[in-house]
Amino acid sequence: MYANVLVELKSKNITGTYTYKIKEKCFVGCRVLVEFGKQKLEGFVLEITDLKPECEVKEIIEVIDKNPVLNKELLELGKYISNTTLCSLISAYECMLPTALKAKNGTNVNKKEVKYLILNNDIEQALKKCKNKNQITIVNLIDSCKKLEKKEALLISSSSTNTLLKNKVIKEVLEEVYRYNKEVKNNSKKMHLTDEQENAFNEINKSLNNYNTFLLHGITGSGKTEVYMQIIEEVINNGKEAIMLVPEISLTPQFVNKFISRFDKNVAILHSGLSNGEKYDEWRKIERKEVKIVIGTRSAIFAPLTNIGIIIIDEEHSDTYKQDNVPRYNAKDIANFRAKYYNCPLVLGSATPDLIDLAKARKGLYTLIEMKNRVGRAKLPQCYIVDMASEMKKRNPIISELLQEKIQDRLNKKEQIILLLNRRGFSTFISCSSCGYVFKCPHCDITLTYHKSSNMLRCHYCNYAIYKKDNCPNCNNEDLTFLGLGTEKLEKEISKKFPDANIVRMDTDTTSRKGMHEKIIEDFQQQKYDILLGTQMISKGLDFPNVTLVGVINADTTLNIPDFKANQRTFELLYQTSGRAGRSDKSGEVIIQTFNPDNYTIKCVVENNFEKFYQYEMGIRKKLKYPPYYYLVNLKIASKDYEVASKESIKVANYLKNNLDDNTIILGPSTAAVFKTNNVYRFQIIIKYRKDEKLFSVLSDLQNIFNTNNKVNLEIDINPSRI
Repeated sequence: MYANVLVELKSKNITGTYTYKIKEKCFVGCRVLVEFGKQKLEGFVLEITDLKPECEVKEIIEVIDKNPVLNKELLELGKYISNTTLCSLISAYECMLPTALKAKNGTNVNKKEVKYLILNNDIEQALKKCKNKNQITIVNLIDSCKKLEKKEALLISSSSTNTLLKNKVIKEVLEEVYRYNKEVKNNSKKMHLTDEQENAFNEINKSLNNYNTFLLHGITGSGKTEVYMQIIEEVINNGKEAIMLVPEISLTPQFVNKFISRFDKNVAILHSGLSNGEKYDEWRKIERKEVKIVIGTRSAIFAPLTNIGIIIIDEEHSDTYKQDNVPRYNAKDIANFRAKYYNCPLVLGSATPDLIDLAKARKGLYTLIEMKNRVGRAKLPQCYIVDMASEMKKRNPIISELLQEKIQDRLNKKEQIILLLNRRGFSTFISCSSCGYVFKCPHCDITLTYHKSSNMLRCHYCNYAIYKKDNCPNCNNEDLTFLGLGTEKLEKEISKKFPDANIVRMDTDTTSRKGMHEKIIEDFQQQKYDILLGTQMISKGLDFPNVTLVGVINADTTLNIPDFKANQRTFELLYQTSGRAGRSDKSGEVIIQTFNPDNYTIKCVVENNFEKFYQYEMGIRKKLKYPPYYYLVNLKIASKDYEVASKESIKVANYLKNNLDDNTIILGPSTAAVFKTNNVYRFQIIIKYRKDEKLFSVLSDLQNIFNTNNKVNLEIDINPSRI
């Protein structure tokens, strides 16, 4: 018998499978170790055949897995990812698996095993062989709990434990344990549904055994999570399984707590905050059918469930569902593939749905369900716009008079506050007041951000960092100006204005250590802090009943980004953040600080008018030929040599113009938004098309051309989330 093996190779121009002779039993989807030239590589078995090759072939060195790590569905899914994102098949399979199961040498992760002690005979015989009190204590403990962790027995007496083992009164057994064991004390009870929740539940419930995509458009606080939980309960009662995706690691603690309190140990967790060992354990927990529900971020969509009854994507508008590097898949597309495969519903939920998805729902491609009211007595917060241009004249550059008054009022009432500033660090950049020199990253085309806590200037693209100097490196002047505002500087400013307030900051810097997301959220939930300030990770999904004030420090941060989704992102961020206020019986208020008080998008947020924003934005997109009216492809041509990148990008543009339909629009080449990163120069070309049957074959041909080019890299992003 022979196996066709897909090996893990770094070379872009070597693809396809290679045939090896089977010397021991293996299955399609298993990993094997093979000899490839002078290397020993791991790969996946994609086919087993008895057809003898025409030439001599090598034997498989070792079969790594007793059971396949890629089942039939995941093998098909990998081909779908490869075809739709134009990535290699091996990278499609690798992205699905935890590190421990990737086809890469040296990535094996050990199972965690614990040593237990059990009795060799019945208790009476064991006690007869005991020689002292410590031995009797250990034997009685083992009898009472059936097995005792060895380290506990050693704490009582290591000599007595070893004597009992030597005399075979007790014996040692190894048991595998999972590294991630989340326990929640409170049991969550099923809540009585409102009429809107009941309607949403019934609509989805009717389609439980059929493929259908639902867009659940429910305002913040309308109770979407309870609908999710009750429909998942229905699914698992029917013997099937569920996947629940959330966009941010910061959201998983609250979701996990709710789900575990309702479904106990029937839940597995998959997200990037887990260690490699924890991910491996959770993956095998799913594979062994020990759980029915998987909750996680983007990569959790690949969970190895085999009887999926529903897939739910919460905050479906979020860009985090799109992967930025190869393979550039969108979790919503993968969810759609799997929902079709298992003939089950896919639910997309959001208070601010992606405009493309809402357009599909209004055309009848998705089933639209709306929830327009908050649960219970909670009302939508009252929003106010503050013109920061006039505040600057009053010398209030960071916190307006109104926001300062409202914060003090909430502190007096022992209520909580959330402040959003979507930019981390102390200062956006530092410049010299004398010569105008700006501290920039030597590898990237951007300024360095100052982080005061570490006294470092850091590049947020390549992570280059240096200690801040006291003098200008250009003219040696000491008059350095700190420009821009980050969360670290905001924290200092708030502490100065409200010295008695307990403040916690939540951004990439404060949550880099394992478990910090959860700790900050739990502490704020328990009201250990009065003010939570942070970046966009605090803007969606979080539910704090005592939060009655939300302040948006600079609403213009995302508004002025040169991207077709800038207005949509701004609306989502402001609306979602506003939705954190007044989620219980206490009324909430939102203060939006901006230099653009007449901006249409901001006004729509204040009016709580998503429909008005939708119509306005769709009108712009139609005129400018953006999604959903046109599809997009973003090509980036990158090289360490500026001239080479420039010339090749012109060649690519000409190739596209000569080979694609006349109705297809090709824009560029132009410099990418961030032109230089990690000493690599990047040009980009945008393709806009409605229908072009030649597009994928032309793009595939282009990729094949660049696979043999070691000086230039071609990145193809189908349906990019940003350009």
